[in-house]
Parts: sequence; C-alpha cells; structure tokens
Amino acid sequence: MSQIPSKTQILDWIAAHPGETSKRDIARAFGIKGADRIDLKRVLKELEDEGHLEKRGKSYRDADRLPPVSVLQMLAPNRDGDLFAKPLEWHGEGPEPRVLFIARKDEPALAEGDRILARLQEVRGEDHQYEARLIRRIGANPKRVLGIFRTGAEGGRIVPIDKGADLEWMVARDATHGAKDGELVEAEQIGARARMGLPRARVVDRLGDPSAPKAVSLIAIHQHGIPDAFPDDAIAEADAAKPAGLGRREDLRHLPLVTIDPSDARDRDDAVLALPDDDPKNPGGFVLWVAIADVAHYVRPGSALDREARRRGNSTYFPDRVVPMLPDRLSGDLCSLHEGVPRACIAVRMVIDAHGTKLSHRFTRGLMCSAGALGYAEVQAAQDGQPDARTAALLDDVIRPLYAAYAALCRARALRQPLDLDLPERRIVLTEDGHVASVNFRDRLDAHRLIEEFMVLANVSAAEELTRLRRPLIFRVHEEPSPEKLDALREVAAASGFTLAKGQVLQTRHLNNLLDQAMGTEFSELINLSTLRSMTQAYYTPEHFGHFGLALRSYAHFTSPIRRYADLIVHRALISAHGWGKDGLSPQEIEELEATAQHISETERRSMEAERDTTDRYLAAYLSERVGNEFAGRVSGIARFGVFVKLDETGADGLIPIRELGQEYFHHDREAQTLMGADTGLTIGIGQRVTVRLSEAVPVTGGLTLELLSIEDKAMRPGPRKIRGKAPRRNIGRSRARAGKLGRKGPRKG
Repeated sequence: MSQIPSKTQILDWIAAHPGETSKRDIARAFGIKGADRIDLKRVLKELEDEGHLEKRGKSYRDADRLPPVSVLQMLAPNRDGDLFAKPLEWHGEGPEPRVLFIARKDEPALAEGDRILARLQEVRGEDHQYEARLIRRIGANPKRVLGIFRTGAEGGRIVPIDKGADLEWMVARDATHGAKDGELVEAEQIGARARMGLPRARVVDRLGDPSAPKAVSLIAIHQHGIPDAFPDDAIAEADAAKPAGLGRREDLRHLPLVTIDPSDARDRDDAVLALPDDDPKNPGGFVLWVAIADVAHYVRPGSALDREARRRGNSTYFPDRVVPMLPDRLSGDLCSLHEGVPRACIAVRMVIDAHGTKLSHRFTRGLMCSAGALGYAEVQAAQDGQPDARTAALLDDVIRPLYAAYAALCRARALRQPLDLDLPERRIVLTEDGHVASVNFRDRLDAHRLIEEFMVLANVSAAEELTRLRRPLIFRVHEEPSPEKLDALREVAAASGFTLAKGQVLQTRHLNNLLDQAMGTEFSELINLSTLRSMTQAYYTPEHFGHFGLALRSYAHFTSPIRRYADLIVHRALISAHGWGKDGLSPQEIEELEATAQHISETERRSMEAERDTTDRYLAAYLSERVGNEFAGRVSGIARFGVFVKLDETGADGLIPIRELGQEYFHHDREAQTLMGADTGLTIGIGQRVTVRLSEAVPVTGGLTLELLSIEDKAMRPGPRKIRGKAPRRNIGRSRARAGKLGRKGPRKG
C-alpha cells in the first residue's frame, strides 16, 4: 500500500512543479497506484473545499499565491529603470500580482518578452507583491517589432508603433532588407539585449506607407501575429471542394428558412424559421428551426484546411477588412447560405410553449434552400408596417411568426434574467479610400435581439444534446465574478446611492436589479461600466461550468462554424454522436480537446485586442484634426500613471497623464480604483463626469492624450506645465501619512 502524502507535501509539490499539477502527475510523483488513488482524490477534494487549491480542468492550482518557482515574461523597464515581469501562471480571480525582477551583476541582460524560470519571494509593504531571482532563461523565438523605419548613416533605426514602447531599435546597413525612410516594417531582434545602448534588429518584412488609411488594420494584423495568408495546400483543398448533394441528408428545402444579417454581411451561416405548433397539447406554442452551414462537410479533421482553421481559431473583423478563418471559397460561397441556392446544413428543430420554455429539440443533417437573404433594418421595418418589395412577400408567413415566437422567448428570458447590460456598440464608417467618414453607435433593433434569442436557444440545445449523449465537446463558459470584484462593485454602487445585496448566492437578477436602480439616472453609464468590469472573461473548456452571464447551466457555441473553430468542434461532435458520417470528431481531437479549448480562447483574445487597437487608431486619425477642442466624457479607468477617459461623442478612450493632474502627489488605490491628492484630498474615480481638452492624437499608435479641465463641473487648478518657475516641491511626509491612512483598510490580496 502506498503512503498518501500529507496536505503540506501536496501543496509544496504543486508550488514547486507548476507544470505538473494534474492528479495523474501528483500520483506519479508520490508513487501512488491502484485503489490508493481514491484516497489521493479525497485529499485533493478536501484541499479544494478548504480553499487551498482550485481546480481548473484536470489541474490543481494554489488559489491564493504564485508558486515559489514560476515562469515569468519580462516587461519593458519603467521610467525609473525597474524591471517588472508578468506571471504566466497566475490563476487567481483578482488582479495578477506585480513581480519585481532583481538582477545580479553576473547575470545576462534580459529583454522585454524574454521568458524566464525564476524563484519568487513574497514581500509586504511595497508596491509589488513578489521579488524574482533568475534561475534560467527559457528559449524563446526572437522578439518582433512593428514600426517606422528611419534611415541613418550606419543603416537605420525603427520607431515602434506600440503605444507603450519608448525604445527605438537599431538596424545595421546589411539588415535593412531594402527598407526606405518612412516605411512601415516588421523586424526581429538580433542577439541578446546589451546592458547599455539600444536593442538591435533586422528588417524581415516591408509593409509600405503607414499613413495609408487601410494600413491601420494591416498594422494590427502584423502586430498581433494574426495569420492572414492561407497556405497553398489549404487554398487547393478549398478550391477543389464541390457543393454537397442530398445523399443521406434530410431534405429541408421546403422550409422557408431565411437569413437575417447586417446589410454589409460578408457571410451568412445561420438561417431561422418559426411556425405555429399545430399540436393541440401545446396551445400558443411554436416550432423553431435554426439551420447552420455544414462546415464540417468541407473541413475534415487533419486536413490542411482544418490545421489552418485551428491555427487561426476564429475570424477577425476590422472596419475595412476581415481576416477569415476559412478561405473565401468556403466562407463566402459553399458555406454561405445564399438565397435560392441549395446548401448543406446541420439544423435543430425546437418546440417551445407559449411562455418560451423549450419542450424538445431534434438535430438533423440536411439540405436547405434560403427563401430570403434579409437585413436587420428591412426586417424591422416590415414588422413595423413598412415592408419593401422583398419583405412584403414574406411578411405573413415568415416575419410575423418570427416576432411572435420572439415574444414568447422574451417571456422565458424575463424569468431566467440573464445579465442585461446597456452598453452601446461603436460603429466606424469608412469612405471608399479608407478614411473615417463618421463614428456613431449601432442601432439595437428587436430584429437583432430576435436572432440572438434564437441562437442562444440553439446553442443550449447543442450543449444539452451532447451532454445527454455523453459525448465530449467544448463548452462556452462564463464564471461568476470574484468576491473581490463584487466588493468593488458594491463600493461604486453605494457611493452612487444604490445597493447590491450581500450575503447570498449571487445571481444575475441581483445585478439586473442594480442596473434597474441606475436606469435613467446620471449614474446609469457608471453602473453599467462597473458591472461589466466586475465580470470574468468567458472562455472555452471541455469542462461543464455553466454560463453565469446568460444564466444558463449548459452552453456551447454551435451557430457560427464559419468564423469560430469551437463551433466546428461541436458540429463534429454532433456528427459522431448521431452517426451522420465519417467526418465527425476524431479520437485524436478528443485527446486534444483541452489544448484546443485553451488555444482558441487565446486566439479569441488576440482578435479582440487587434480589433480594439484598430478602432483606437481609426479614432485617433478621426480626432487628429480636432486637437485643442474640448470634449465631455467620463472616467473609465484609473492607473498609477494617469486617468483614462471615455469621450461621449465617439466612445474613444484617452489618457490624462498623472503629471497633468496638478502640483500635488496622487496616491493610487488599486482596489478602490481611485487617485487621491495628498494635499487637497481630491479623489478621482471611475464614472465621474469630466471635461477635457484633446492635446495630442497619434493615429499610428492610436494614442489620445488629454488635459483635464473640470471634474464633476468643478474646474481644475492648472497643472505644472501651466506654472512658470520652479517645479513644486512634493510634501513627502503628508503624502505618506495620507497614503498610510488609506492603506489601513486591510491587507491586500495578491
């Protein structure tokens, strides 16, 4: 019989071996075999219940701390020359801890982006939670930089386009790749960073004129490493594909399914239909159909198309272009549900009652023919009594039943109470040559909400079907907010005169009640923004953790396999579960589901960051002609180095640097998300109304620099740049005393 390790021994092992934390790894480490694994599982469960460990997938992590030996990624030196590192193994719910790197004299110089194995020591009373000492540098690909090339006597230099980059890169004469002065280039680092001097690089790609309007999204594509050129073998497979025939599919061509999308939609992969249920046992009920393009028929496991789709993870959308997950032969043709053209699909037939509750569902692999390719606005106009020639013919048999079924789904939604945030979506309109014509906010029509409700119900049905059949799949998971974030939200709510109940299991209806309290008041935007900030980020996983935001116990992405690899996995799982063909989920894919889920969660975040950066650059270009103008806005973020403000007119985010706030020292409270003046007690927090002047707009980086004129209608004193003579002396004693009082709230959690 094996000796079961103590809880302390298990915790020490997990801390020292962060890459080997599954139950199998722990059992192997302590020589535990056979039936003794049951006792090990019991001990691990006790540690989890006691809060010492948290389980993520099949791995266990220390819930409160970083392990004493951890993998870090080096950040750029700050203004004081200090080196901080990003912990790559932080799994806590709160903000990731700050790690200060302490270098020894005889150690090699480290550059931004380097990955290291380091020994950590917790510290207290500092503005960081850990100090790190180098064990060894982990081999990594050369760091890449995107920037503007400037010629020089010895070759040239690269000025990075990243907003946070303040170091230029030197390029030798034989490493310019023929780049011309002012061109946008991509380069990679050569050798290790020297202790003194600028880093050295060689140009690997020339991207042309950075001022060209359509270079904006190209910058983001290269900066974030989004694959934008398909391999030859993937294109060859797509070009060789033929339209699917009926074969063993269910013939759905008699159903008047329609697609409803934006007027400028580049692909149409979902179609809907609602019919009154003729079953006398279901009075007032409906039969709903959601048909999705059968991408799995064309993208087979292990094929070149499949490898590239998985690598991309999802499509990425910019104002002027799309980087698709699949070549246009599929995304724009064979897998797009064109009007009047037979197309392969996987469809779900769902029956709901008059209250919107789903009574049953049935999945099928079919062949459909769209009765109409419609736009949101024209469908809404038809429902509102203004049909055009296309929608008039579909009004009675298709459009009105869709809205009637939507009304029933709304009744079920009201009982379920998913999180109901009111945050307008920004829309950038470009001219033909790529310049920004206008920035406005998208309309939210009932036609949009109708499609969303149909898609949510179909996604729920897919998750329930595969769970019922005990088939592996990838779930879409959204976990509830952490206690720390909820406490911060309660503080904001209380300061605004509202309440968020405490001491009960949090449900979305509690948050909706808070949002309802703020609706129509001056604090509405603040409460919506603060609630959004309290949420965790949704992700993909083979584990069944539920979806907090939608108030659903089971949820998977099924409705868009053209642009999300997760949906393609779910389609293949359905194919295997129902025996529809040999193109279902392969044994190798099942083994790699956890790795696939993690990968596509990362590619989703990558796309979101690229899309956000592109929007920032377009907005900076749009506002660059209005430097010096005054704007109304609201504080949207607080950092040690300044205040972020969201402008009302465009939704653009700008920064008020800390040096522009006035003559006094400002204490940063990270937990309360505030800056407090050491002399005046002026407190700046999220949601406050401000008036600012735009002092700088840099289109190539997307950066906006603002000057604070007033806060909550109270004019600010001029900052140090406005006062001639000596710089004001900082009252260090008073600052520390005030900071000490603020710090007595309690110990900070890493």
